[in-house]
Amino acid sequence: MTKEKILLVEDDINFGTVLKSYLEMNEYEVTLVADGAQAVPTFRKNSFDLCVLDVMLPNKDGFSIAVEIRKLDEGIPLIFLTAKSLKEDILKGFQVGADDYLTKPFDSDVLMHKIKAILRRNKDNIDNLPEIITIGPYKFDHSLRTLTGFDKVYRLTPRESDLLKMLYQHKNHVLDRNHALKNIWGDDNYFNARSMDVYITKLRKYFKPIDGIEINNVHGSGFILVIKDDRAS
Repeated sequence: MTKEKILLVEDDINFGTVLKSYLEMNEYEVTLVADGAQAVPTFRKNSFDLCVLDVMLPNKDGFSIAVEIRKLDEGIPLIFLTAKSLKEDILKGFQVGADDYLTKPFDSDVLMHKIKAILRRNKDNIDNLPEIITIGPYKFDHSLRTLTGFDKVYRLTPRESDLLKMLYQHKNHVLDRNHALKNIWGDDNYFNARSMDVYITKLRKYFKPIDGIEINNVHGSGFILVIKDDRAS
């Protein structure tokens, strides 16, 4: 069986080596990079299934690395590791495309759980919806994570795409906030909820010019994708 490949970017050599060994014991193939400037070149030369990025790194920080990696592969899952616990840093991590975020010190088993959940979600997020969904004037392709309309192609992040798909599955009905958080983020904690709010805001912008399609808040419950004329959906 082919092992899933992880890029681990961590400047603490002792910690990085221990974490690399732990992940390898759990049947992952791990490439350890200690210098932020070498992270993107390493990513370009190899094929990875997931990246674990420390935020504070020499020469290039984890957020900058994430932005560059996202340009090369919009679908690659990203997990940030940091000693910082400031809300602003955590939200910034989600805004640049993080799938999850761990503050040091953390339990290696927790990281392992998150890695498995994210990789499993990427593989198994399959249902009976058609490959291409029509939402008003848009064509939404979940597998390619594209939203096409008005002579434009919007490329969505994995979670942005998963969230739009789930909203569509519940169209004209309330999508429970905690249900979405647990199924897409794996946990309904405060930081994940804020991350989801960021993606809801982004999705609203796509549909803002269209009459009859809205994403509304339902206070205390969640969100609802309102499609007033469902004949085109």
